[in-house]
Amino acid sequence: MIGKLLRENNIVAGILTVVRIYLGWAWMTAGWGKITGGFDAGGFLKGAVANPVMHDGHAVYGGWVSFLESFALPNAGLFSTLVAWGELLVGLGLILGCLTTAAAFFALVMNFSFMLSGTVSHNPTDIIMGVFIAAAGYNAGKFGLDRYVLPYLRKLVNKGNNEASQSVKA
Repeated sequence: MIGKLLRENNIVAGILTVVRIYLGWAWMTAGWGKITGGFDAGGFLKGAVANPVMHDGHAVYGGWVSFLESFALPNAGLFSTLVAWGELLVGLGLILGCLTTAAAFFALVMNFSFMLSGTVSHNPTDIIMGVFIAAAGYNAGKFGLDRYVLPYLRKLVNKGNNEASQSVKA
């Protein structure tokens, strides 16, 4: 019942438009600040490895800490770029309502990554908003560019599928 309401109701679409623009603005400004401010994720990554989330003397997310230490930290420059541009693009996607579900998904991935690294901040509330946006699917971007972009993409995919099936028949 709640799924149908989230995915089909125009009033919910309007409310989600306000929520996604609010959340998108937060992501976009954070990303833009990192892009223009010379962001370096190295310090954050070192801190996350040196001070992991602990419980009873053990790292709660040991696998995550190993990933940060062995892969993310040696590639801190790449992660700096991915985080800064990822935040900006997620923000633009949410504000414009373009590929909204994908933008919400990547917002959730980043929020959970930050939380696994020991940062809480406003991440839990961002996750709640992101879950509602992602669960609503198309309806969250109905009053945005998704109204035009998604039918166009479906048409391209269908055209490609038709061409592929034609070549198989030949």
